[in-house]
Amino acid sequence: MFDNLRADFAAAAEDRTMETGFFRILMRVETPALVCYRFSSWVERLRIPVVRQLLKIPAVIWQRFNQMFMGVFISPDAEIGPGLVIHTAFSIYVAPIKIGSNCTLSMGILVGSGVRSVGDNVYFGAGCKVMGPVKIGNNVVVAANSLVITDVPDNTTIMGVPARIKLPGGRPKRFAWTGPQKSAATPRRPNEPRSNGNGNHSSEAPVKEPVSERSSEKAHV
Repeated sequence: MFDNLRADFAAAAEDRTMETGFFRILMRVETPALVCYRFSSWVERLRIPVVRQLLKIPAVIWQRFNQMFMGVFISPDAEIGPGLVIHTAFSIYVAPIKIGSNCTLSMGILVGSGVRSVGDNVYFGAGCKVMGPVKIGNNVVVAANSLVITDVPDNTTIMGVPARIKLPGGRPKRFAWTGPQKSAATPRRPNEPRSNGNGNHSSEAPVKEPVSERSSEKAHV
């Protein structure tokens, strides 16, 4: 349990450069749900009869607390590898299935009990649903609001309702916790249309400066 938690905390601290340190990670809103799953899973696999029954009482209470206040339920019977990241701890349901290492769970996802297995390095986007006896390979990105009802091969980004669009490459784009970086303004080309500030470009031709009378007289001379 502690080895998995150590890997989970290390994965949670990858992108958040402004929130480094054990205690700052411990105070995040998604951390109690993560620790609850690891603790409950460890209790379910404990082989000491009396201790197992006693520890199941706080484990169940903790699970119900997460369900009521955050809507998060990760089955203690689920086998999830190290490096689990709960991106946003709201409306998450994971059935008792087998998931590999370095899995990322976003808000509003459902991974049903019929799923056969999920590989390593899988990113579940916000609002996605995985239903039926499907198998998800390694290095897979399930796009937001997608419905997966068929098998997904390795190194794939899948999207759609139902998810039928398969794109090569299954590594999610990582966003730094500090927000988007402001890039330097690039010079505008001479014939490039100007922007009106709303993201649109005006089709007006560039206005030429009027030629003064003195310059025209010099040209005749």
